[in-house]
Amino acid sequence: MSYTTIALGIADGVAELTLNRPQALNSLNKTLIDEIRVVLADLEKDDSVRALIVTGAGRGFCAGADLADSGFSNEEGRSIGQQTAHSMLIGFNPMGRELAKFPKPVVVAVNGVCAGGGVGLALAGDIVIAARSAYFVQVFGPKLGLVPDVGVTWYAPRLIGRARARALALLGDRLPAEKAAEWGLIWEAVDDDKLMESARTYAARLAKGPRAGFAKIKEVLDASLDNTLEQQLDLERVTQGELGDDPDFREGVIAFLQKRDPVFR
Repeated sequence: MSYTTIALGIADGVAELTLNRPQALNSLNKTLIDEIRVVLADLEKDDSVRALIVTGAGRGFCAGADLADSGFSNEEGRSIGQQTAHSMLIGFNPMGRELAKFPKPVVVAVNGVCAGGGVGLALAGDIVIAARSAYFVQVFGPKLGLVPDVGVTWYAPRLIGRARARALALLGDRLPAEKAAEWGLIWEAVDDDKLMESARTYAARLAKGPRAGFAKIKEVLDASLDNTLEQQLDLERVTQGELGDDPDFREGVIAFLQKRDPVFR
């Protein structure tokens, strides 16, 4: 299938999805959102794909929503605010939700600017790395009079705490990649020329891992954010019971006893 706003490559169990609107700093319009969603659905069903890399073409990862040409039609005569909410309902929110719930490990490689909804898109990944020259910025409030979206208001307080999340949202200051890593917003900052090499190394490691186990790790960790300790202990028990009957667990035990690396299905 051909795409107009993304590039997709698959090799050795790793899919590489590149946002490809460099002339607009990969800002999100309806076409880009739709194509991301189609690719995620296809990759989820593709058993040859065991890990995913998401990055951006050109000098930026994603500048957020395309305010100049959103691509969302307004045939119902909605107000600006109603139309904004509608585009979130049918586009931005499903995209963010589907990436966050993607059952295979997702490595996000942030190059250059990551702004607005692009921050939420990045943080939906499992392992987020950034080039040292990259930065994160939320201009919703101080520049537009809006709230952060695409999940930023959910991710940021949980990752970096109330004080830092509020200051970033209210001030709109740039957060350099190295400080983002120091604060725990992302996994690490790497030299610019090592960004994709690092992303591919992580993805290659993840592609060799247990598919069912990794999917359940994501589910269980997400559930912990709302569960009590007792609920989480019960969830761990149930999940271990399910995974204990999976052939990957048997292979893991045998490999451990034989002092070798496991070879999962």
